[in-house]
Amino acid sequence: MSELSTFRGYRRPDGRVGIRNHVIVLPVDDISNRAAEGVAASVAGTLALPHAYGRLQFGADLDLLFRTLIGTGRNPNVAATVVIGIEPQWTERVVKGIAASGKPVAGFSISGLGDLDVVALASKCAQQFVQDASEYERTECSLSELVVSAKCGESDTTTGLGSNPAVGWVFDRLDELKATLIFGETAELTGGETIVAARCVNADVRERFLEAHAAYDREIIRYKSNDLIESNPTAGNIRGGITTIEEKAMGALTKIGRKARIVGVVDTAEAPAGPGLWFMDSSGAGAEMLTACAAAGATVHLFSTGQGNVVGNPILPVIKITANPLTARTMASHIDVDVSGILQRSITLDQAGEAILGTMIRTCAGRLTAAEALGHREFVMTRLFRTA
Repeated sequence: MSELSTFRGYRRPDGRVGIRNHVIVLPVDDISNRAAEGVAASVAGTLALPHAYGRLQFGADLDLLFRTLIGTGRNPNVAATVVIGIEPQWTERVVKGIAASGKPVAGFSISGLGDLDVVALASKCAQQFVQDASEYERTECSLSELVVSAKCGESDTTTGLGSNPAVGWVFDRLDELKATLIFGETAELTGGETIVAARCVNADVRERFLEAHAAYDREIIRYKSNDLIESNPTAGNIRGGITTIEEKAMGALTKIGRKARIVGVVDTAEAPAGPGLWFMDSSGAGAEMLTACAAAGATVHLFSTGQGNVVGNPILPVIKITANPLTARTMASHIDVDVSGILQRSITLDQAGEAILGTMIRTCAGRLTAAEALGHREFVMTRLFRTA
């Protein structure tokens, strides 16, 4: 590990370290998407993040919206942000939240101006941000400064037996280096919640985790959704040999390793307060979970898949790992690390973990992941309530 403990990254004004240098155009609401896309079309090097929400949300759901938007702009992989909203109050709220990180940010409101004028004004600002960001230089950084998240998707029996344990090997090594680690997918821990609880560092963390999982159970009961077959496990999971949510949970848990203790619990899109392994109460849906991890500050993501999953994220590089030899062959263009040799007895778990860690370090240094190269930029926020 002494030879694999550093990488060259971008150090931001708040001291955090990123591995990408994006200038993003962030719409506050769905009807500002077109203007945001207009800026991105006008200024090379910018990236618009359109989404479907932001109007007539309230309470905890509105708080989650702002937490996700602000967290996205504050992510260390983002160099600067142009915020566009229909109304000035909400636009300014997002701008102020991002500005607290010390990074360049500017806001523009469409109300009273219209799309064309806002696009013109915002494009001039975006151009300056892109030119300034082009001069930022990578510096030597420690792996301990990374925020690494993990989830699995399109899982089958090979996921829990091969790719997830290999990711868990990496999590154990990164925990030893005192990096910050995030896992979640609350629903997919059903049947394994007592195992997670036993990994918590103290009673307070344990109680917070158990309450988060119990709240999920109450929501299922509230809507009388006792039969989740084909929802979770999905039809694809079942086709791949996972017959119950409990089986899925046992496989999913192997990706957090065997040694790391869970030091805290955070809400969806909430940033961990320090190093160690953190549980984030979050959706198991790929694009939603990745968006929440990015908003929570994750800088690189380890995504294990059995049958193949193509999802990516605009600002969070997603490293795809499979232990399924068929998937490694038929979906090779989407796979970054093939660890199918674990189940074929041609490589050890240590060798698989080292391969993932090596690919992660190369990704941190600038190598594009398969999802990035193929343009997968899914940005999907989590919703809690119906619209007012």
